Amino acid sequence: MTQCLDDYGDPTYRLGVGMMILNSENKVFVAQRLDNKGPAWQMPQGGISPHEDTDQAMLRELEEEIGTRRVEIIVKSKTWYKYDLPPELAARLWRGKYKGQRQIWYLLRFKGLDKDINIQTYHPEFRDWKWIDKDELIDLVIPFKQNLYAQLLQDLWPYV
Repeated sequence: MTQCLDDYGDPTYRLGVGMMILNSENKVFVAQRLDNKGPAWQMPQGGISPHEDTDQAMLRELEEEIGTRRVEIIVKSKTWYKYDLPPELAARLWRGKYKGQRQIWYLLRFKGLDKDINIQTYHPEFRDWKWIDKDELIDLVIPFKQNLYAQLLQDLWPYV
């Protein structure tokens, strides 16, 4: 059964999905956002459209952000993860409607070749991408996502 957005809880958080994508060497996919001038990296993530379930949103966001759906689901989180945006960012993003995001996260195995990844999509969000060791992840992300990513590593990495 597909849940509609009204079923997902606190409306002050934007609903979304996030993807921890691993290659065959268990390296993690990260990308740099076009709209961030700093060196911060992130894992792909995106919003859930009305009447779309989390699996559909995850596949759509993969296609929109990295140009491929060549993945296999290892595990889907059973809980919603939440993070708050810094107040100055919350005021600018999404017309100030949300204070942060609530997300279902997926641990995915990339089943393609690096050449299948194309960040020059219809509406590009990233300027660069790379595979990294999991131990590098926390130091590369923007500070307000570090606790979230640490929790994701703790909860999802045992499934690798």
